[in-house]
Amino acid sequence: MVNPPLEPGVGYGIVLGLGFAFALGMILVTFVLRRYNSELVTSEMFNTAGRTVKSGLVGSAVVSSWTWAATLLQSTGVCYRYGVSGPFWYASGATVQILLFATLAIELKRRAPNAHTYLEVVKARYGTWVHAVFMVFALATNILVSLMLIVGGSATVSALTGMNQIAAIFLLPVGVVAYTLVGGLKATILTDWIHTFILLIIIIIFSLTAYASSEQLGSPSAVYDLLVEAALSHPVEGNAEGSYLTMRSQEGVIFFVINIVGNFGTVFLDNGYYNKAIAASPVHALPGYIIGGLSWFAIPWLTATTMGLSALALESSPSFPTYPDRMSDADVSAGLVLPYAAVALLGRGGAIATLLIVFMAVTSATSSELIAVSSICTYDLYRTYFKPNASGKTLIWMSHCIVIAYALFISAFSVGLYYAGVSMGYLYLMMGVVIGSAVLPATLTLVWNGQNKWAAGLSPILGLAFALIAWLVTARKECNALDVTCTGGNNPMLAGNVVALLSPAVIIPILSLAFGLQKYDWVSMMEIRRGDDHDLADTAGVDLENTVGGHTETAAEFEAEQAKLSRASKISKWTTVFLTLAFLVVWPFPMYGSSYIFSKPFFTGWVTVGIIWIFCSLGAVGLFPVFEGRRTLVRTTKAIFNDITGKKSAKTIRAEQTEEIESEIRAEKEKEAKGTETPPSKEVRSDPGVVAQ
Repeated sequence: MVNPPLEPGVGYGIVLGLGFAFALGMILVTFVLRRYNSELVTSEMFNTAGRTVKSGLVGSAVVSSWTWAATLLQSTGVCYRYGVSGPFWYASGATVQILLFATLAIELKRRAPNAHTYLEVVKARYGTWVHAVFMVFALATNILVSLMLIVGGSATVSALTGMNQIAAIFLLPVGVVAYTLVGGLKATILTDWIHTFILLIIIIIFSLTAYASSEQLGSPSAVYDLLVEAALSHPVEGNAEGSYLTMRSQEGVIFFVINIVGNFGTVFLDNGYYNKAIAASPVHALPGYIIGGLSWFAIPWLTATTMGLSALALESSPSFPTYPDRMSDADVSAGLVLPYAAVALLGRGGAIATLLIVFMAVTSATSSELIAVSSICTYDLYRTYFKPNASGKTLIWMSHCIVIAYALFISAFSVGLYYAGVSMGYLYLMMGVVIGSAVLPATLTLVWNGQNKWAAGLSPILGLAFALIAWLVTARKECNALDVTCTGGNNPMLAGNVVALLSPAVIIPILSLAFGLQKYDWVSMMEIRRGDDHDLADTAGVDLENTVGGHTETAAEFEAEQAKLSRASKISKWTTVFLTLAFLVVWPFPMYGSSYIFSKPFFTGWVTVGIIWIFCSLGAVGLFPVFEGRRTLVRTTKAIFNDITGKKSAKTIRAEQTEEIESEIRAEKEKEAKGTETPPSKEVRSDPGVVAQ
């Protein structure tokens, strides 16, 4: 964009101003929770949020963590390239991983209730060298995701405001680091909810403007007519009749496969998603991930369908930033379709709205990555290999150091990519090639007792080697070069991604049979221990048992919890398989196979469903968490009022709060116990972990 619609000062104001506003807000929230709700920021609280988060907040945290800059920018770019198929392929190809991960989340809580990371599970089962292999892949996943966030976000901020992109790269993480240091995972989850709420409101504004109130567009019918004209002027190669209004897109379906493969890696290997599972209360983990997955689907689908199609419809208008030219491939790959469309649609207001949603997406997901890396380095590296008996105070200090060091590292790395000309779009397509080979062995670690350590440890390494060969050989044959442009093509990326994900399906059985099936009994996972935070509790002058997340579970409570998780495991398998088939096969492929071109009424219905869905998402992850926490909100508000007016002392309020919370927990456990099978199911009674307990 030659002339950015906003001034650099606006960019600095939002990046720094909002960042510090969230940091100050989290400082205040942490103070209130500690003063009135008996919450103490221990090492366990910092890294697991006390393992008490309910389904609404879990859902909003999942949505926020999965809403990257790429979710908004890359999905809009593929819509610009391939038409209506692009948003659907993006959304469905990245929703199924969240839905399927719900099963893995349940298995993690069932097999290893005290874990802080999934890598602790790998260490408990296979030992040191396999643990080291998966630590490398886990950190590579976090680094790739973080780079996409910062590179894509800074490019958009720079394009909209003229802010120096290097400055944006270093300043975007500043506020995130501040509030993450203050409140840990709990602060991340609370800010995730705020970010998600604002994001959904802005997406709704975009969609209603494009399809209802815009002077240039204003209805699905007007958008449809302009898309028909656009297809006549510049038809899409590989699409049915060159139309933007069809699911039959050759390049679109190639992107679909790449998208599915790459996103398996960034969900199943990103410790941030395991963090959310660990933070969830056992009964809330499954509904939280199902709510999150279904709510997230509407975000890329409707955002891209609105803004990508608006860009196609408006680029022949003088209001479009690149008029009279079309957007260049470099601009599309850099993620600039969304900001350009927003400026054409809403002028300066559209630019500010885009800046806000990109800021929200980048900062919330970056916070999740900071906690993910902090957990790995603190528990899997420091406590495991350097100081096994580290105190809670030492673990928190280490967590803080890692958060700061990682933010500096990722900013410096992003600057290198900026000067190398590597865009967010390139990283998005490449991530599956690099990390996809570890997905299957990581999953089988929790769901199959036959995988031995050789299969688990060697299959990611061999799969990566095969994937790199397939990727680079295909690139060399296609254009006889190995530069960024050639290796970033769809066919080389497709080859590398598919080989990465599927090669372990061949390697694992061979190595498992060659070295013998393990016949693992799951007991060692139960022996993973929590951090010892008694020093922090003693310093604060409180009883650790009475703090949120500090309660030591009794054998009876553990057995009841295992029964609930066993039921949830069965439900999750059937639910996630059904939803996966619906999103990947039943919905899209009849339209793809028939080469159907959308009629005007069908397109109107398509858009209407998207708008209804986004309002449902707002209810599920925007309003439902408030409803779920209504008692805590009312109780805390009363406590603050009584404290400010001097009616009761803080000590008295805390004592009353603790008693009321314990009473609520007892009532909830009694209610849940009525629905628990008695005696426990056969699977639970025979679970070695229960016997070990």
